[in-house]
Amino acid sequence: MTSLPGGAGSTHRTPVDLADRLLDIKRIYHEPDIERLPRARAVLDRFPDAERIEVLSHQAIPGLYGNEGNVEDWVRIKQEVLVLGEKKSLSARRNERSSDWIAPSTANGCAMACSYCYVPRRKGYANPITVFANIEKITGYLERHAARQGAKPEPNQCDPVDWVYDIGENSDCSADAVVSDNVRDLVDLFGRIPNAKASFATKLVNRDLLTYDPRGGTRVRFSLMPAEMSRLVDVRTSKMSDRIAALDDFVEAGYEVHLNLSPVIVHENWLADWTELLDQIADNTNDRTKRQLAAEIIFLTHNEGLHEVNLGWHPKGEDVLWRPDLQQLKRSQNGQWNVRYKSPWKGRWVQQLTDLVATRLPDCRIRYAF
Repeated sequence: MTSLPGGAGSTHRTPVDLADRLLDIKRIYHEPDIERLPRARAVLDRFPDAERIEVLSHQAIPGLYGNEGNVEDWVRIKQEVLVLGEKKSLSARRNERSSDWIAPSTANGCAMACSYCYVPRRKGYANPITVFANIEKITGYLERHAARQGAKPEPNQCDPVDWVYDIGENSDCSADAVVSDNVRDLVDLFGRIPNAKASFATKLVNRDLLTYDPRGGTRVRFSLMPAEMSRLVDVRTSKMSDRIAALDDFVEAGYEVHLNLSPVIVHENWLADWTELLDQIADNTNDRTKRQLAAEIIFLTHNEGLHEVNLGWHPKGEDVLWRPDLQQLKRSQNGQWNVRYKSPWKGRWVQQLTDLVATRLPDCRIRYAF
């Protein structure tokens, strides 16, 4: 099958300057007195030419959040705007799917613009990176929380030994690491906590993370989908070939590496495309990487409101995301209407893909699929 540049046996390539490609920060919205925090000062120093605008709260920025007129500037806002604030409420929320706990965020929002992302549904029309600068309080809380848990009493699908904390529920940590050292601090923290590990999914290859020292305490879940589909809906992300080429290097650097096979978007040739992708993973990873692989499989869930927003900035993506002939409505817990693939078709498709993984990538166990 197809070999990818930088695959098994490759040497590290010179990193692309991700900050120049993703960000051209012109405005930084910040909460009052944010400069008293060292992390905030470091971020401001990183973008010295940006206009600074004080706001009462990172959650309520006039003209930015909830402004329907921002749809046309969707990508530009992600590239040019940054928000600095404090995380006021610190709590770890039970999860039990991708992780045991959802850690309090050290950032939210994203510089990338995947058209199926659920986060903009909450924030409304604009979703730039928000950095929480009180990192010491967040890491201190996490260290105390993990200590209170003690040893994990029994294995579960999250991990057989460690408590797993998702540190990137509402952001992509690889992009966050371009802006601040919050991610480095989290990787350092979980490298020394004896009973816990961090976990985050990413669509960006940030090779600066290879200079960190994770000591097995951080799980990176590389999000993968067939390359042609990714080019359509994974806006401003790393190429699929670059993500696959990074798998061996992250294992070598001391990370646990898993696969986030999502979202699975069904179309007429979807299974053939996934066959090619799985063969590319198999052909471009070494045995050490394959032995520790695990995957989660998540089929697309879309949203009526997000569909309407996307029509304003990326209508071509909606040709594959919004398929009333394949999807059915389901009301979510918050009262919004979501669309998911119809039953019982979806059940058959989930089984087809899990069988395909077992055939094409037999060392990779499936943690869950839905």
